Amino acid sequence: MTLNHWILFFFAVQVIHFLGTWKLYESAGRKRWEAAIPVYNAIVLMKIIGRPTWWTILLFIPIINLIMFPVIWVETIRSFGKKNTLDTLIVIATLGFYIFYLNYTQSLTYIADRNADPEHKAADTISSLLFAVIVATIVHTYFIQPYTIPTSSLEKSLLVGDFLFVSKMNYGARVPMTTVAMPMVHDTIPLTKQKSYLNWPQLPYLRLPGIQNINRTDIVVFNWPADTVYKFRDHSGLRADKPIDKKSNYVKRCVGIPGDSLSIKDGLVYINGKELALPERAKPQYSYKVILDGKTPIDFEYLFKDMDITDGGYFLNQQTRDTLVISALTSAGAERLKNIPGIKGVNRIIYKNADSGIFPHTKQWSQDNFGPIYIPQKGKTVALTLESLPFYKTIITDYEKNDLKVNGNEIIINGKAATTYTFGQNYYWMMGDNRHNSEDSRYWGYVPENHIVGKPIFIWMSIDGINGPKSNWKIRWDRVFTTVDGEGQPQSYFKIFLIALAAFFVGEYFWKKRKAKTNS
Repeated sequence: MTLNHWILFFFAVQVIHFLGTWKLYESAGRKRWEAAIPVYNAIVLMKIIGRPTWWTILLFIPIINLIMFPVIWVETIRSFGKKNTLDTLIVIATLGFYIFYLNYTQSLTYIADRNADPEHKAADTISSLLFAVIVATIVHTYFIQPYTIPTSSLEKSLLVGDFLFVSKMNYGARVPMTTVAMPMVHDTIPLTKQKSYLNWPQLPYLRLPGIQNINRTDIVVFNWPADTVYKFRDHSGLRADKPIDKKSNYVKRCVGIPGDSLSIKDGLVYINGKELALPERAKPQYSYKVILDGKTPIDFEYLFKDMDITDGGYFLNQQTRDTLVISALTSAGAERLKNIPGIKGVNRIIYKNADSGIFPHTKQWSQDNFGPIYIPQKGKTVALTLESLPFYKTIITDYEKNDLKVNGNEIIINGKAATTYTFGQNYYWMMGDNRHNSEDSRYWGYVPENHIVGKPIFIWMSIDGINGPKSNWKIRWDRVFTTVDGEGQPQSYFKIFLIALAAFFVGEYFWKKRKAKTNS
Protein backbone atom coordinates (compact mmCIF):
# COMPACT_ATOMS: atom_id res chain seq x y z
CA MET A 1 0.00 0.00 0.00
CA THR A 2 1.18 3.49 -0.83
CA LEU A 3 1.12 6.37 1.65
CA ASN A 4 -2.04 7.74 0.00
CA HIS A 5 -3.72 4.35 0.38
CA TRP A 6 -2.85 4.33 4.08
CA ILE A 7 -4.24 7.82 4.58
CA LEU A 8 -7.52 6.76 2.95
CA PHE A 9 -7.55 3.56 5.02
CA PHE A 10 -6.93 5.51 8.25
CA PHE A 11 -9.80 7.90 7.60
CA ALA A 12 -12.08 5.03 6.58
CA VAL A 13 -11.39 3.42 9.97
CA GLN A 14 -12.23 6.73 11.68
CA VAL A 15 -15.56 6.93 9.83
CA ILE A 16 -16.41 3.35 10.82
CA HIS A 17 -15.45 4.09 14.42
CA PHE A 18 -17.70 7.18 14.48
CA LEU A 19 -20.69 5.40 12.94
CA GLY A 20 -20.32 2.48 15.35
CA THR A 21 -19.73 4.32 18.63
CA TRP A 22 -21.24 7.83 18.64
CA LYS A 23 -24.24 6.78 20.74
CA LEU A 24 -21.91 5.09 23.22
CA TYR A 25 -19.94 8.31 23.58
CA GLU A 26 -23.19 10.20 24.27
CA SER A 27 -24.29 7.56 26.80
CA ALA A 28 -20.99 8.11 28.62
CA GLY A 29 -21.69 11.84 28.84
CA ARG A 30 -19.36 12.86 25.99
CA LYS A 31 -20.16 14.83 22.82
CA ARG A 32 -21.11 12.99 19.63
CA TRP A 33 -18.43 14.77 17.60
CA GLU A 34 -15.69 13.49 19.94
CA ALA A 35 -16.11 10.05 18.35
CA ALA A 36 -15.19 11.52 14.95
CA ILE A 37 -11.86 13.28 15.65
CA PRO A 38 -8.87 11.02 14.79
CA VAL A 39 -6.56 10.20 17.74
CA TYR A 40 -8.59 12.44 20.06
CA ASN A 41 -11.45 9.93 19.86
CA ALA A 42 -9.07 7.22 21.13
CA ILE A 43 -7.97 9.42 24.04
CA VAL A 44 -11.61 10.02 25.00
CA LEU A 45 -12.38 6.32 24.65
CA MET A 46 -9.61 5.51 27.13
CA LYS A 47 -11.31 7.83 29.63
CA ILE A 48 -14.68 6.17 28.97
CA ILE A 49 -13.37 2.65 29.60
CA GLY A 50 -11.23 3.76 32.55
CA ARG A 51 -7.86 2.95 31.04
CA PRO A 52 -4.64 5.06 30.95
CA THR A 53 -4.39 7.69 28.23
CA TRP A 54 -0.99 6.33 27.13
CA TRP A 55 -2.75 3.19 25.87
CA THR A 56 -3.64 5.35 22.86
CA ILE A 57 -0.02 5.13 21.71
CA LEU A 58 -0.21 1.33 21.66
CA LEU A 59 -3.11 1.49 19.21
CA PHE A 60 -0.83 3.00 16.57
CA ILE A 61 2.17 0.66 16.92
CA PRO A 62 2.09 -2.09 14.24
CA ILE A 63 1.72 -5.64 15.63
CA ILE A 64 1.11 -4.24 19.14
CA ASN A 65 -2.20 -2.81 17.97
CA LEU A 66 -3.35 -6.30 16.91
CA ILE A 67 -3.18 -7.27 20.60
CA MET A 68 -4.68 -4.01 21.83
CA PHE A 69 -7.76 -3.88 19.58
CA PRO A 70 -9.47 -6.96 21.11
CA VAL A 71 -8.66 -5.64 24.59
CA ILE A 72 -10.30 -2.29 23.78
CA TRP A 73 -13.35 -3.96 22.23
CA VAL A 74 -13.90 -6.07 25.35
CA GLU A 75 -13.29 -3.15 27.72
CA THR A 76 -15.76 -1.02 25.74
CA ILE A 77 -18.70 -3.42 25.95
CA ARG A 78 -17.97 -4.13 29.63
CA SER A 79 -18.18 -0.40 30.32
CA PHE A 80 -21.80 -0.66 29.16
CA GLY A 81 -22.75 -3.73 31.18
CA LYS A 82 -21.95 -6.49 28.66
CA LYS A 83 -19.73 -8.61 30.88
CA ASN A 84 -20.71 -12.21 30.20
CA THR A 85 -18.53 -14.66 28.28
CA LEU A 86 -20.83 -14.81 25.24
CA ASP A 87 -20.62 -11.05 24.69
CA THR A 88 -16.84 -11.24 24.96
CA LEU A 89 -16.61 -14.05 22.40
CA ILE A 90 -18.99 -12.30 19.98
CA VAL A 91 -17.17 -8.95 20.03
CA ILE A 92 -13.83 -10.68 19.31
CA ALA A 93 -15.28 -13.01 16.65
CA THR A 94 -16.90 -10.07 14.82
CA LEU A 95 -13.68 -8.01 14.95
CA GLY A 96 -15.40 -5.39 17.07
CA PHE A 97 -18.44 -4.93 14.84
CA TYR A 98 -20.62 -6.23 17.68
CA ILE A 99 -20.14 -2.75 19.17
CA PHE A 100 -21.68 -1.36 15.97
CA TYR A 101 -24.72 -3.60 16.56
CA LEU A 102 -25.05 -2.57 20.21
CA ASN A 103 -24.74 1.11 19.28
CA TYR A 104 -27.95 1.01 17.21
CA THR A 105 -30.07 -1.78 18.72
CA GLN A 106 -29.56 -1.61 22.48
CA SER A 107 -30.45 0.87 25.16
CA LEU A 108 -27.14 0.88 27.01
CA THR A 109 -26.31 2.32 30.40
CA TYR A 110 -22.79 3.55 31.01
CA ILE A 111 -21.13 2.25 34.17
CA ALA A 112 -19.00 5.21 35.20
CA ASP A 113 -17.53 3.67 38.33
CA ARG A 114 -16.82 0.24 36.85
CA ASN A 115 -14.03 -1.64 38.59
CA ALA A 116 -11.46 -2.19 35.83
CA ASP A 117 -9.46 -4.72 37.85
CA PRO A 118 -9.67 -8.41 36.82
CA GLU A 119 -12.66 -10.11 38.47
CA HIS A 120 -10.97 -13.47 39.08
CA LYS A 121 -7.59 -15.18 38.96
CA ALA A 122 -7.96 -16.44 35.37
CA ALA A 123 -8.73 -12.94 34.09
CA ASP A 124 -5.80 -11.56 36.07
CA THR A 125 -3.49 -14.17 34.51
CA ILE A 126 -4.66 -13.37 30.99
CA SER A 127 -4.24 -9.65 31.63
CA SER A 128 -0.69 -10.19 32.90
CA LEU A 129 0.21 -12.39 29.93
CA LEU A 130 -1.12 -9.83 27.45
CA PHE A 131 0.89 -7.08 29.11
CA ALA A 132 4.02 -9.27 29.06
CA VAL A 133 3.53 -10.04 25.35
CA ILE A 134 3.07 -6.36 24.56
CA VAL A 135 6.23 -5.33 26.43
CA ALA A 136 8.26 -8.19 24.93
CA THR A 137 7.04 -7.35 21.41
CA ILE A 138 8.00 -3.69 21.80
CA VAL A 139 11.49 -4.67 23.01
CA HIS A 140 11.86 -7.30 20.26
CA THR A 141 10.71 -4.93 17.51
CA TYR A 142 12.34 -1.64 18.46
CA PHE A 143 15.24 -2.37 20.83
CA ILE A 144 16.81 -5.84 21.09
CA GLN A 145 16.17 -9.06 19.14
CA PRO A 146 17.63 -12.49 19.92
CA TYR A 147 19.35 -14.26 17.03
CA THR A 148 21.16 -17.57 16.55
CA ILE A 149 24.12 -18.09 14.19
CA PRO A 150 23.08 -20.99 11.91
CA THR A 151 26.05 -21.23 9.50
CA SER A 152 29.83 -20.94 9.52
CA SER A 153 30.06 -18.01 7.10
CA LEU A 154 31.46 -15.70 9.81
CA GLU A 155 33.79 -18.16 11.54
CA LYS A 156 35.90 -17.32 13.52
CA SER A 157 34.25 -14.03 14.47
CA LEU A 158 30.84 -15.62 15.11
CA LEU A 159 30.46 -19.37 15.55
CA VAL A 160 27.64 -21.76 14.74
CA GLY A 161 25.67 -22.00 17.98
CA ASP A 162 26.30 -18.44 19.15
CA PHE A 163 23.17 -16.87 20.62
CA LEU A 164 23.22 -13.11 20.05
CA PHE A 165 21.41 -10.00 21.04
CA VAL A 166 20.93 -7.82 17.97
CA SER A 167 20.49 -4.10 18.59
CA LYS A 168 17.79 -2.38 16.55
CA MET A 169 18.82 1.03 17.94
CA ASN A 170 22.33 1.29 16.48
CA TYR A 171 21.18 1.70 12.87
CA GLY A 172 17.67 2.85 13.80
CA ALA A 173 14.73 0.52 14.44
CA ARG A 174 12.72 -0.28 11.35
CA VAL A 175 8.96 0.11 11.80
CA PRO A 176 7.33 -3.22 10.82
CA MET A 177 6.11 -3.16 7.24
CA THR A 178 3.98 -6.26 7.72
CA THR A 179 1.06 -5.07 9.82
CA VAL A 180 -0.74 -8.37 10.46
CA ALA A 181 1.58 -10.95 12.00
CA MET A 182 2.11 -13.04 15.11
CA PRO A 183 4.21 -11.17 17.67
CA MET A 184 7.81 -12.22 18.35
CA VAL A 185 8.04 -14.82 15.57
CA HIS A 186 9.56 -14.38 12.13
CA ASP A 187 8.03 -15.90 9.00
CA THR A 188 6.75 -19.25 10.30
CA ILE A 189 4.55 -20.26 13.24
CA PRO A 190 6.64 -22.42 15.61
CA LEU A 191 6.11 -26.21 15.29
CA THR A 192 4.16 -25.72 12.06
CA LYS A 193 4.94 -24.94 8.44
CA GLN A 194 2.34 -22.18 8.28
CA LYS A 195 3.41 -18.61 7.65
CA SER A 196 2.96 -16.26 10.57
CA TYR A 197 1.75 -13.20 8.68
CA LEU A 198 -0.53 -11.79 6.00
CA ASN A 199 1.01 -10.19 2.91
CA TRP A 200 -1.54 -7.35 3.01
CA PRO A 201 -1.70 -4.60 4.11
CA GLN A 202 1.89 -3.35 4.08
CA LEU A 203 3.22 -0.12 5.60
CA PRO A 204 5.73 2.01 3.64
CA TYR A 205 9.36 1.69 4.75
CA LEU A 206 10.16 3.88 7.77
CA ARG A 207 13.22 3.75 10.02
CA LEU A 208 13.60 5.55 13.34
CA PRO A 209 16.78 7.60 13.90
CA GLY A 210 19.81 5.50 14.79
CA ILE A 211 22.89 6.22 16.89
CA GLN A 212 25.37 5.34 14.12
CA ASN A 213 25.72 4.64 10.42
CA ILE A 214 26.74 1.27 9.01
CA ASN A 215 30.52 1.31 8.77
CA ARG A 216 32.85 -0.86 6.74
CA THR A 217 33.68 -4.12 8.57
CA ASP A 218 30.55 -3.90 10.78
CA ILE A 219 28.79 -7.21 11.29
CA VAL A 220 25.18 -6.66 10.23
CA VAL A 221 21.93 -8.64 10.41
CA PHE A 222 19.68 -8.09 7.39
CA ASN A 223 16.83 -9.63 5.45
CA TRP A 224 18.21 -11.74 2.61
CA PRO A 225 17.33 -9.87 -0.62
CA ALA A 226 17.33 -13.05 -2.73
CA ASP A 227 14.84 -14.88 -0.53
CA THR A 228 13.78 -17.53 -0.99
CA VAL A 229 16.39 -20.28 -1.46
CA TYR A 230 13.80 -21.87 -3.74
CA LYS A 231 14.23 -18.97 -6.12
CA PHE A 232 17.97 -18.42 -5.65
CA ARG A 233 19.44 -21.89 -6.00
CA ASP A 234 17.53 -23.59 -8.80
CA HIS A 235 17.53 -20.62 -11.25
CA SER A 236 14.04 -21.69 -12.34
CA GLY A 237 12.66 -18.16 -12.19
CA LEU A 238 9.98 -19.33 -9.76
CA ARG A 239 9.38 -16.97 -6.90
CA ALA A 240 7.94 -17.29 -3.43
CA ASP A 241 7.79 -13.58 -2.62
CA LYS A 242 7.77 -12.41 0.99
CA PRO A 243 7.38 -8.97 2.53
CA ILE A 244 10.79 -7.38 3.14
CA ASP A 245 10.66 -7.75 6.91
CA LYS A 246 9.66 -11.42 6.65
CA LYS A 247 12.53 -12.48 4.40
CA SER A 248 15.11 -14.81 5.94
CA ASN A 249 17.52 -13.19 8.40
CA TYR A 250 21.18 -13.27 7.38
CA VAL A 251 24.30 -12.06 9.19
CA LYS A 252 27.44 -10.99 7.30
CA ARG A 253 30.20 -8.42 7.47
CA CYS A 254 29.66 -5.17 5.59
CA VAL A 255 32.70 -4.65 3.33
CA GLY A 256 31.30 -1.97 1.04
CA ILE A 257 29.18 1.09 1.90
CA PRO A 258 27.26 3.46 -0.41
CA GLY A 259 29.53 5.27 -2.86
CA ASP A 260 32.40 2.76 -2.63
CA SER A 261 34.17 1.15 -5.56
CA LEU A 262 34.73 -2.50 -4.66
CA SER A 263 36.88 -5.18 -6.24
CA ILE A 264 38.27 -8.56 -5.19
CA LYS A 265 41.75 -9.60 -6.28
CA ASP A 266 42.92 -13.14 -5.50
CA GLY A 267 40.43 -13.29 -2.64
CA LEU A 268 41.36 -9.95 -1.02
CA VAL A 269 38.80 -7.15 -0.89
CA TYR A 270 39.82 -3.72 -2.18
CA ILE A 271 37.81 -0.55 -1.52
CA ASN A 272 38.51 2.50 -3.66
CA GLY A 273 41.77 0.93 -4.77
CA LYS A 274 43.07 0.05 -1.28
CA GLU A 275 43.00 -3.31 0.48
CA LEU A 276 40.26 -3.42 3.11
CA ALA A 277 41.70 -3.42 6.63
CA LEU A 278 39.77 -5.82 8.87
CA PRO A 279 39.53 -5.49 12.67
CA GLU A 280 41.66 -7.70 14.90
CA ARG A 281 38.72 -9.94 15.80
CA ALA A 282 38.04 -10.72 12.13
CA LYS A 283 39.85 -13.86 11.00
CA PRO A 284 39.11 -14.44 7.31
CA GLN A 285 39.32 -18.03 6.17
CA TYR A 286 39.97 -19.56 2.76
CA SER A 287 40.22 -23.05 1.32
CA TYR A 288 43.74 -24.47 1.20
CA LYS A 289 45.50 -27.36 -0.50
CA VAL A 290 47.82 -29.22 1.87
CA ILE A 291 50.52 -31.22 0.07
CA LEU A 292 51.64 -34.35 1.94
CA ASP A 293 54.81 -36.40 1.55
CA GLY A 294 52.76 -39.59 1.66
CA LYS A 295 55.08 -41.21 4.20
CA THR A 296 54.73 -39.46 7.52
CA PRO A 297 51.55 -40.39 9.45
CA ILE A 298 49.50 -37.38 10.57
CA ASP A 299 46.59 -37.52 13.01
CA PHE A 300 44.33 -35.05 11.19
CA GLU A 301 41.38 -35.73 13.53
CA TYR A 302 43.43 -34.53 16.50
CA LEU A 303 45.00 -31.72 14.48
CA PHE A 304 41.65 -30.36 13.26
CA LYS A 305 40.24 -30.46 16.78
CA ASP A 306 43.30 -28.78 18.29
CA MET A 307 43.26 -26.05 15.62
CA ASP A 308 39.48 -25.64 15.83
CA ILE A 309 39.01 -26.35 12.11
CA THR A 310 35.24 -26.64 11.85
CA ASP A 311 34.47 -27.04 8.13
CA GLY A 312 36.56 -30.20 7.69
CA GLY A 313 38.44 -31.34 4.61
CA TYR A 314 38.79 -34.06 1.98
CA PHE A 315 41.46 -35.76 -0.14
CA LEU A 316 41.56 -34.90 -3.83
CA ASN A 317 42.52 -38.49 -4.58
CA GLN A 318 41.46 -41.19 -2.12
CA GLN A 319 44.03 -43.62 -3.55
CA THR A 320 47.17 -41.49 -3.39
CA ARG A 321 45.93 -39.30 -0.50
CA ASP A 322 48.76 -36.88 -1.20
CA THR A 323 46.68 -33.68 -1.35
CA LEU A 324 44.24 -32.65 1.35
CA VAL A 325 41.78 -29.80 0.76
CA ILE A 326 40.81 -27.93 3.93
CA SER A 327 37.60 -26.04 3.33
CA ALA A 328 38.21 -23.19 5.75
CA LEU A 329 41.51 -22.17 7.32
CA THR A 330 42.91 -18.90 8.67
CA SER A 331 46.30 -17.60 7.54
CA ALA A 332 47.64 -18.30 11.05
CA GLY A 333 46.40 -21.86 10.77
CA ALA A 334 48.10 -22.23 7.40
CA GLU A 335 51.41 -21.08 8.86
CA ARG A 336 51.11 -23.62 11.66
CA LEU A 337 50.45 -26.46 9.22
CA LYS A 338 53.62 -25.61 7.30
CA ASN A 339 55.61 -26.63 10.38
CA ILE A 340 53.93 -30.04 10.78
CA PRO A 341 56.21 -32.96 9.85
CA GLY A 342 54.95 -34.70 6.71
CA ILE A 343 53.44 -31.57 5.17
CA LYS A 344 55.37 -30.32 2.15
CA GLY A 345 53.30 -27.27 1.31
CA VAL A 346 50.18 -25.29 2.23
CA ASN A 347 48.73 -23.27 -0.66
CA ARG A 348 45.69 -21.01 -0.56
CA ILE A 349 43.19 -21.89 -3.29
CA ILE A 350 42.40 -18.96 -5.60
CA TYR A 351 39.43 -19.38 -7.90
CA LYS A 352 40.12 -17.71 -11.23
CA ASN A 353 37.78 -19.51 -13.63
CA ALA A 354 34.61 -17.64 -14.56
CA ASP A 355 31.55 -18.64 -12.56
CA SER A 356 28.10 -17.92 -14.01
CA GLY A 357 26.67 -17.86 -10.48
CA ILE A 358 28.68 -14.75 -9.60
CA PHE A 359 26.85 -11.41 -9.65
CA PRO A 360 25.81 -9.88 -12.03
CA HIS A 361 25.90 -13.24 -13.88
CA THR A 362 27.06 -11.65 -17.14
CA LYS A 363 30.77 -11.11 -16.41
CA GLN A 364 33.76 -13.45 -16.53
CA TRP A 365 34.29 -13.16 -12.81
CA SER A 366 34.93 -15.62 -9.97
CA GLN A 367 34.43 -15.48 -6.21
CA ASP A 368 38.12 -14.57 -5.76
CA ASN A 369 38.53 -12.17 -8.70
CA PHE A 370 35.68 -9.77 -9.09
CA GLY A 371 34.85 -6.20 -10.09
CA PRO A 372 35.36 -3.34 -9.80
CA ILE A 373 31.74 -2.43 -9.12
CA TYR A 374 30.03 0.68 -7.74
CA ILE A 375 28.02 0.43 -4.49
CA PRO A 376 24.89 2.56 -5.14
CA GLN A 377 24.30 5.63 -2.97
CA LYS A 378 20.96 7.34 -2.44
CA GLY A 379 20.50 10.33 -4.75
CA LYS A 380 23.47 9.45 -6.98
CA THR A 381 22.94 9.03 -10.72
CA VAL A 382 24.65 6.45 -12.94
CA ALA A 383 24.74 6.01 -16.70
CA LEU A 384 22.40 3.28 -17.85
CA THR A 385 23.46 1.15 -20.79
CA LEU A 386 22.82 -2.42 -21.87
CA GLU A 387 26.20 -3.31 -20.35
CA SER A 388 25.58 -1.65 -16.97
CA LEU A 389 21.91 -2.66 -16.72
CA PRO A 390 22.58 -6.16 -15.22
CA PHE A 391 24.18 -4.47 -12.18
CA TYR A 392 21.11 -2.36 -11.45
CA LYS A 393 18.19 -4.31 -12.92
CA THR A 394 17.10 -5.84 -9.62
CA ILE A 395 17.44 -2.46 -7.89
CA ILE A 396 15.25 -0.77 -10.50
CA THR A 397 12.54 -3.44 -10.57
CA ASP A 398 12.45 -5.35 -7.27
CA TYR A 399 13.91 -2.95 -4.71
CA GLU A 400 12.61 0.37 -6.06
CA LYS A 401 9.49 -0.93 -7.80
CA ASN A 402 9.86 0.57 -11.27
CA ASP A 403 8.57 -0.87 -14.54
CA LEU A 404 11.55 -1.78 -16.74
CA LYS A 405 11.52 -2.82 -20.38
CA VAL A 406 14.27 -3.23 -22.97
CA ASN A 407 13.34 -2.56 -26.57
CA GLY A 408 16.33 -3.33 -28.78
CA ASN A 409 19.06 -0.98 -27.58
CA GLU A 410 16.61 1.24 -25.73
CA ILE A 411 16.00 1.02 -21.96
CA ILE A 412 12.52 2.12 -20.91
CA ILE A 413 11.65 2.89 -17.26
CA ASN A 414 8.04 3.65 -16.35
CA GLY A 415 7.21 4.18 -20.00
CA LYS A 416 10.05 6.65 -20.73
CA ALA A 417 13.39 6.11 -22.44
CA ALA A 418 16.20 6.22 -19.86
CA THR A 419 19.95 6.74 -20.24
CA THR A 420 20.55 7.35 -16.50
CA TYR A 421 19.14 6.15 -13.21
CA THR A 422 19.04 7.89 -9.81
CA PHE A 423 19.01 5.60 -6.77
CA GLY A 424 16.19 5.94 -4.26
CA GLN A 425 18.03 4.41 -1.29
CA ASN A 426 21.46 3.31 -0.10
CA TYR A 427 22.93 -0.12 -0.77
CA TYR A 428 25.61 -2.24 0.92
CA TRP A 429 27.93 -5.12 0.05
CA MET A 430 27.93 -7.97 2.57
CA MET A 431 30.41 -10.86 2.71
CA GLY A 432 31.24 -13.70 5.08
CA ASP A 433 34.69 -14.04 6.65
CA ASN A 434 34.65 -17.69 5.59
CA ARG A 435 35.31 -16.61 2.03
CA HIS A 436 34.92 -19.94 0.22
CA ASN A 437 31.98 -21.11 2.31
CA SER A 438 29.70 -18.09 2.33
CA GLU A 439 26.56 -17.31 0.36
CA ASP A 440 26.90 -13.53 0.15
CA SER A 441 26.74 -10.46 -2.08
CA ARG A 442 29.14 -12.02 -4.56
CA TYR A 443 26.25 -14.26 -5.59
CA TRP A 444 23.13 -12.11 -5.19
CA GLY A 445 24.38 -8.54 -5.22
CA TYR A 446 23.55 -5.45 -3.20
CA VAL A 447 21.69 -5.29 0.12
CA PRO A 448 19.15 -2.42 0.18
CA GLU A 449 18.98 -0.15 3.20
CA ASN A 450 15.36 -1.12 3.85
CA HIS A 451 16.52 -4.73 4.38
CA ILE A 452 18.81 -3.82 7.31
CA VAL A 453 17.66 -5.35 10.63
CA GLY A 454 20.31 -4.44 13.18
CA LYS A 455 23.76 -4.86 14.67
CA PRO A 456 24.87 -7.89 16.75
CA ILE A 457 26.31 -6.56 20.00
CA PHE A 458 26.42 -9.34 22.58
CA ILE A 459 26.80 -13.13 22.81
CA TRP A 460 24.78 -14.33 25.80
CA MET A 461 25.22 -18.07 25.15
CA SER A 462 27.30 -20.27 22.85
CA ILE A 463 26.82 -24.00 22.28
CA ASP A 464 29.26 -26.17 20.38
CA GLY A 465 27.75 -29.00 18.32
CA ILE A 466 24.26 -27.46 18.28
CA ASN A 467 23.48 -28.96 14.86
CA GLY A 468 24.14 -32.46 16.20
CA PRO A 469 22.64 -34.66 18.94
CA LYS A 470 21.92 -32.89 22.23
CA SER A 471 24.17 -35.36 24.02
CA ASN A 472 27.13 -33.78 22.18
CA TRP A 473 26.26 -30.18 23.04
CA LYS A 474 28.89 -28.29 24.99
CA ILE A 475 28.74 -24.74 26.31
CA ARG A 476 31.63 -22.56 25.14
CA TRP A 477 32.10 -20.82 28.47
CA ASP A 478 34.81 -18.51 27.09
CA ARG A 479 32.23 -17.00 24.68
CA VAL A 480 29.35 -16.57 27.14
CA PHE A 481 28.69 -12.86 27.86
CA THR A 482 31.18 -11.56 25.28
CA THR A 483 30.80 -8.54 23.03
CA VAL A 484 30.76 -8.89 19.25
CA ASP A 485 32.73 -5.70 18.56
CA GLY A 486 35.61 -4.11 20.39
CA GLU A 487 39.37 -3.87 20.49
CA GLY A 488 41.49 -6.94 21.19
CA GLN A 489 40.24 -10.48 21.53
CA PRO A 490 36.78 -11.24 22.98
CA GLN A 491 36.64 -11.40 26.78
CA SER A 492 33.87 -13.11 28.73
CA TYR A 493 32.08 -11.01 31.35
CA PHE A 494 30.18 -14.03 32.72
CA LYS A 495 32.16 -14.21 35.97
CA ILE A 496 31.59 -10.51 36.58
CA PHE A 497 27.88 -11.05 35.95
CA LEU A 498 27.74 -13.92 38.46
CA ILE A 499 29.56 -11.85 41.07
CA ALA A 500 27.18 -8.92 40.53
CA LEU A 501 24.18 -11.27 40.71
CA ALA A 502 25.43 -12.82 43.95
CA ALA A 503 26.06 -9.35 45.41
CA PHE A 504 22.51 -8.34 44.50
CA PHE A 505 20.91 -11.30 46.27
CA VAL A 506 23.13 -10.93 49.34
CA GLY A 507 22.35 -7.21 49.48
CA GLU A 508 18.63 -7.88 49.06
CA TYR A 509 18.70 -10.46 51.86
CA PHE A 510 20.32 -8.07 54.37
CA TRP A 511 18.11 -5.18 53.26
CA LYS A 512 14.95 -7.23 53.89
CA LYS A 513 16.33 -8.45 57.20
CA ARG A 514 17.10 -4.90 58.28
CA LYS A 515 13.69 -3.67 57.14
CA ALA A 516 11.93 -6.47 59.06
CA LYS A 517 13.93 -5.59 62.19
CA THR A 518 13.03 -1.90 61.83
CA ASN A 519 9.31 -2.67 61.40
CA SER A 520 9.30 -4.91 64.44
